[in-house]
Amino acid sequence: MSVWADVVGQPAAVAELGGAAVDPSAMTHAWLFTGPPGSGRSNAARAFAAALQCRYGGCGECAACRTTLAGTHSDVREINPEGLSIKVDEMRALVQMAARRPATGVWQVVIISDADRLTEGASNALLKAIEEPAPETVWLLCAPSDHPEDVPVTIRSRCRPVHLRSPSPESVAGVLRDRDGIDPDQAQWAASVCGGHVGRARRLARDAQARSRREEILAVPRKLNRIGDAFFHADVLIRSAEGEAEGLRADRDETERAELSVAMGAGGTGKGAAAAARSAKAAERDLEKRQKSRATRTQRDALDRALVDLAGFYRDAIVAASGAQVLLTNPDREQEIRMAAAEWGPESSLRRLEAVLACRDALEQNVKPRIAVEAMMTALHRG
Repeated sequence: MSVWADVVGQPAAVAELGGAAVDPSAMTHAWLFTGPPGSGRSNAARAFAAALQCRYGGCGECAACRTTLAGTHSDVREINPEGLSIKVDEMRALVQMAARRPATGVWQVVIISDADRLTEGASNALLKAIEEPAPETVWLLCAPSDHPEDVPVTIRSRCRPVHLRSPSPESVAGVLRDRDGIDPDQAQWAASVCGGHVGRARRLARDAQARSRREEILAVPRKLNRIGDAFFHADVLIRSAEGEAEGLRADRDETERAELSVAMGAGGTGKGAAAAARSAKAAERDLEKRQKSRATRTQRDALDRALVDLAGFYRDAIVAASGAQVLLTNPDREQEIRMAAAEWGPESSLRRLEAVLACRDALEQNVKPRIAVEAMMTALHRG
């Protein structure tokens, strides 16, 4: 199996990256992977890293390929920010490590999965490393777009761009059916409603709770009959996001606290125990801070998934009202969407869509989730 098996529906990008992996004249020290959510930016970067370390250009079978794809290769580091941003101290430490010579591989590869989350200080530290790259270091940055708000122009101009597109429903269904062993009908349905997001399609196909949450969200637009309904459904949405985030993080937080306690010698006695206890307290405070930041991001990510579903409904209403001959984001709710479109018209549907997008922007600007969602629901009720 090739390392490119997880890069779904991206033949042009695979051809470009595969060629660069085996042709030194086509290589460069910094790459920028962009594309819509679910297009597989991180998967493409990881596959490229494996191909760079592989003697055969990405066979998928050798130790270099397997360890890179598994995240255990000694010369490949993947940065997935768990908090809201990547801070300058973390980036400086990463730059220092990246400047070392490869231990076992051909390249020292650094993958930054969310380069749009770099703080200004972290961006400056990264820029220095890209401007004066170590000869055997490759930087692979991933971001939703190459807009200056996502990636500063100074960094973007020094990277080779690789733009990915949303994979087709047929490509997504094929992956779910052939590789994940999902029932063909279930795979086809999930692929048709995922908006080209492979991970979301897999979650919808496998997780009954994810399907239930989607149904609840898509029922909201037709339930906002009174102003009180707006506040009620805002509360339901916030609580649902909080519950989903809590379910994802609770076990992990407890495991991390237990591991830290053991590492710091909890319960130890004798010489040095008091100093160790003080160090343990400091480490616990640092862990709590990281966990709190991660919890905030997890909740916002859960809320954003719900907002994407809402945005898809209103987008479909605009499509239906305009008579455009394009695929709906939610084809399984076509009748309901066409009824809403006939009632609202294209202008009102557009205002509602803009309210959802404004809520997403507000959350990115650290507006309190409840305030942002209540404002959105009020706008959706008003139309």
